[in-house]
Amino acid sequence: MTAALQGDHPPPGGWTVDDLDRLPDDGRRHELLDGNLLVSPSPTRLHQSIALMLGAALQESCPADLDVTQGVEVRLSRTRSFFPDVLVTELDAASRNPSHYRRHEVMLVVEIVSEGSRSIDRVLKPALYAEADIPYFWRIETEAGIVVHAHKLDPAKDVYVEQARMADGILVPEPWEIDIPLGRITPRSR
Repeated sequence: MTAALQGDHPPPGGWTVDDLDRLPDDGRRHELLDGNLLVSPSPTRLHQSIALMLGAALQESCPADLDVTQGVEVRLSRTRSFFPDVLVTELDAASRNPSHYRRHEVMLVVEIVSEGSRSIDRVLKPALYAEADIPYFWRIETEAGIVVHAHKLDPAKDVYVEQARMADGILVPEPWEIDIPLGRITPRSR
């Protein structure tokens, strides 16, 4: 999933979110991990279809004070920045039409695990999202059918606790009452 930007050298002290703002728009996602620049290749059709359909399904039941979007940067600190596949934010923050969100504006992040992002999506990102106090994290696995792992932050320990593992659909009481049949987020296939 990630590779260092070849030919570019980090600024003294490492990359920051200010440096991201100065990078040319080359169509790739530039993320930061402790001052190191990560560049993600284009996601697969399966990945993007799930993100699109999940976002649309979430939007249907989303409370009026929240907003659903996908692929918008979340800045966790000056040296940490990620692009969740789907995210739910405060509507007031979304009304700014931002190119990035601050961590306190985000309610839920969703990562769809791809072949090249397994360790990052399963271990690294959940740990850093939890450290940033983002209340909810979902991980979607696709290796053996679609399985959604819903997690809630334990603020006393700064870790996510799995609330549900769902292979038939999404049925959770938080961050709002969500009931999405699996067929709603399953892409067409032959």
